[in-house]
Amino acid sequence: MCTIDTSMNIYEEALRAHKKARGKLAIVSKVPLKSRHDLSIYYSPGVAAVSERLAKHPSETPLYTNTHNSVAVVSDGTSVLGLGNIGPEGALPVMEGKAILFKHYAGIDAIPIVLNTQDPDAIIETVVAIAPSFGGINLEDIAAPQCFYIEDELKKRLSIPIMHDDQHGTAVVVLAGLINATRYVKKDLSACKVVLVGAGAAGIAIAKLLTQYAQPTIVAVDSKGVITTSRSDLTPEKQMLAQLSKNDGSTSLEQAIKGSDIFIGVSRSGLLTEAMVRTMAENPIIFALANPEPEILPTVAKAAGAAVVATGRSDYPNQVNNVLAFPGLFRGALDTHSAITDAHKMAAAEALAALVTHPTADAIIPSPFDRHVADNVAAVFKKR
Repeated sequence: MCTIDTSMNIYEEALRAHKKARGKLAIVSKVPLKSRHDLSIYYSPGVAAVSERLAKHPSETPLYTNTHNSVAVVSDGTSVLGLGNIGPEGALPVMEGKAILFKHYAGIDAIPIVLNTQDPDAIIETVVAIAPSFGGINLEDIAAPQCFYIEDELKKRLSIPIMHDDQHGTAVVVLAGLINATRYVKKDLSACKVVLVGAGAAGIAIAKLLTQYAQPTIVAVDSKGVITTSRSDLTPEKQMLAQLSKNDGSTSLEQAIKGSDIFIGVSRSGLLTEAMVRTMAENPIIFALANPEPEILPTVAKAAGAAVVATGRSDYPNQVNNVLAFPGLFRGALDTHSAITDAHKMAAAEALAALVTHPTADAIIPSPFDRHVADNVAAVFKKR
């Protein structure tokens, strides 16, 4: 778990700004309330007609309510940013932030919901109970391995789009960046050796999506070394990752990184050294995504010969930011009444990559401020 250094100006400014605004959200009416007639139409007695209709025809709820455009952003606070398990109150500012991103980038009304339980079954029952109020569920900052079980069970029990963004949003943007990074260095992603460090929610989702899209050689590493089927300490999720990972005989990150084309880190700061980068293949690609401090600083990685470096930070080029994916994915899913499938995720990654027509070392991913991003991602749902 990292501890934020509040002596840094950006953190002090954020504390002041949040306190001044008293949060980042407000609810605004879509209809006028200027007369008795308005009250009669939009509340009592007129609303009774709508309630009676929906009681008889529940499938029409999106036609008469805001469920066609609403998403619940749900967290238990067990894996917030790089801060770890800080509980619901600690998670709430992040969920509010997620909600304003939904609105700003995709016009979706999102409501932050933080739960005072970390029991997976209690979380599932709670989300199922509140689901009639929403058109989709965005799971956020829920630790592995519980996040896999929670998402899978909710998909079985609910008919609305469900997505754990820490898994799938991250995987989509990583794949988009790798499509353009390999294009820039003139390598075939399918022929690359990828060292993936971090076997949590994001790492497992990245491995799955990369395998489905290009089937590169993946060597996965956790805190105990290379993940192989011969290890007896693997969770079910890591066992699956071991099946996707190639056993090349290496046992440590230092051994696995030799001759590799791509490093993807979703682990912890300082893990990758300059010496390790120097042992990689020619023109290596580094995605050091630990937050707030990456596995290796871009300046150090480039000094060691990295051709392309991406991080999760906004103060360096090539920020792998989930905001490039989740607003458009939910916009498309809500508009087409669709689940968010692996096919949608791969198509979304291609759509993001296509927005960068001439990739360079410092431009492999579109900017979050490119207003075409959400529309291009949402459009993939209409093509399927």
